[in-house]
Amino acid sequence: MLPFILSMPHSNLATTTPHGNSSVERLTIEVDGRPIHCLKAGSGPPVILVHGGASDSQDWEETLEALSHSYTLYAPDMIGYGQSDRTEESYYLSDFVKATQGLIQKLGLRSIALVGHSLGGRVCLEIAFLSPDVVTGLVLVNTMGFAKVAWWGLFLGTVAWTVRRILRRPQPYPKFLTANGEDRNWRCLDRLPSLSVPTLLVSNRRDPYFSVSGAFKALKLIPHARLEILPGFGHAPHKQRRESFNNLLLSFLNQA
Repeated sequence: MLPFILSMPHSNLATTTPHGNSSVERLTIEVDGRPIHCLKAGSGPPVILVHGGASDSQDWEETLEALSHSYTLYAPDMIGYGQSDRTEESYYLSDFVKATQGLIQKLGLRSIALVGHSLGGRVCLEIAFLSPDVVTGLVLVNTMGFAKVAWWGLFLGTVAWTVRRILRRPQPYPKFLTANGEDRNWRCLDRLPSLSVPTLLVSNRRDPYFSVSGAFKALKLIPHARLEILPGFGHAPHKQRRESFNNLLLSFLNQA
C-alpha cells in the first residue's frame, strides 16, 4: 500500500468550438438514444473526469486546459445534468454508471484513467468494479461511497432545495433513487479490497458532506492506494485549490 501524504496545496458525434480562445471542444454523443454532452481537450492517453451531484462538466474546464498538453481529457455531463438528456426527475446509481460506460464505448476508449468527484467518484468506482481491465488509474475526490452524508451536508442540501422551491425555481439537479436492499448512501467499503488499479484518494481536511474518516477507511481497504488531504473547509478541491489539485492529478497520471 502506498503511503498517506499530507499535502498543501466515434459514432454520432457533433463538435463545436467553445467560447473565447479555449482549446476545449464540445461534443454531443448519442448513448442508447439519449444525447450526452461532453467537453474534450488535449491529446495523449485518455482520461475521463466525472463531476459531482450538484454540478456539471464545467467544473473541470480549468483542469482540461491545464493537463491537455499530456492527456486527452473528456468531461461529460452525466445523464440528468447540464446539457445531457434529462427525461426523468430521479435516477439510480446504475443509470449514471450505464450512461457513462456507454459514453466510453462510443468514444472507442479501451484503456482509461477515471477521475470522479463526490457522486462522480462513486460512478467511477462502480465502473472500476465492473470493468477492471479497462481502468488504468482511479482518482477519487471527496467521493461518495465511503461514509454517510454528514448532517451538515444534508442541512446545506435541504436549505438549497427549499429556497429554490419557495422561489419557484426549477430544481437543477435530479434526485437519487436506491434499489431494493441498496444502501441509501451507496456505500461500498466491503468491495474496495477487490480494486486492483492504482488509486489516489483526495479529500479536504474539513468536508461538509463526507468526513475525512471515510477516506482513511478506504485507504486501509484499497490495495494500491494513497491519500492526499488538502487543508481547509470545502467539498471541491479541484475548484477551490485548482493549481494544487491539477499538480497532484498530473503527477499521479504520469505514474499510473
